[in-house]
Amino acid sequence: MDYTRLICHRIPERSFFFRGHQFPVCARCTGFYISLAIYFIYAYFNYVDYDLNLLILAIILLVPAFLDGTTQLFQFRQSNNILRLITGLLGGIGLGILVKSLKYYIFIYFALI
Repeated sequence: MDYTRLICHRIPERSFFFRGHQFPVCARCTGFYISLAIYFIYAYFNYVDYDLNLLILAIILLVPAFLDGTTQLFQFRQSNNILRLITGLLGGIGLGILVKSLKYYIFIYFALI
């Protein structure tokens, strides 16, 4: 079984190539992983207040990736790798905020019990 399919579809037309070698993940996932890593490093060194406004921003940042992926899935239009990368970068920041805020609120909840 190809376990790399669990983290990304790896369709060659939707992936970047470097010196003839395909990236291990598609363009959108590349953006997600890059921005997730950057956000987690940023949040490690800087205090982030996970309030309602930040959660709304996180959801808004995920919308372009959702729309791009969904419209492409239902074949309403064809996306390109640059657009996939950009929506992945935005979505990764949104996902990072949601993951860290979930961790933050779980920690607060159990600290108060």
